[in-house]
Amino acid sequence: MSLESVRAFFATHAPDIDIIVTEQSSATVPLAAAAHGVEPDQIAKTICLKAGDETMLVVMSGLSRLDNRKFRDRFGPKPRMLGGDDVVAITGHPVGGVCPFGLAAPLPVYCDVSLKRFAEVVPAAGATNAAVRISPDRIADLTGAAWIDVGQDPASAAG
Repeated sequence: MSLESVRAFFATHAPDIDIIVTEQSSATVPLAAAAHGVEPDQIAKTICLKAGDETMLVVMSGLSRLDNRKFRDRFGPKPRMLGGDDVVAITGHPVGGVCPFGLAAPLPVYCDVSLKRFAEVVPAAGATNAAVRISPDRIADLTGAAWIDVGQDPASAAG
């Protein structure tokens, strides 16, 4: 059902975008990078978080990590990642296929500035072996996402 909801989303909002279904799994950043022939950071991972009473999706580059301080400065409460069952119930997408498209119910979507380094990124498309190639700005446009900076600085993340 999830892949179908993403197909319906693109058919309505962006019929020029093709969903790529691979034989191999692309459920993790390294698997997705290998399946699509891109560097891991070019994978646009979508994480489902709760901040206080608000549930949201944050899309960020594949190797980026959430900076709790930046997140709290932006949203107030500390972020809490949701468990797999909750993610499926809220988004309609399986873990490893979560994306901001074709959601079961509307959710606030935020795109981290880490995506802006790339002309094209590869987010999942509602299944553990489905993805799309899309510009970061187009993700934000199609989902009504706000741009935020909640990723760790590369220098501090490497330390």
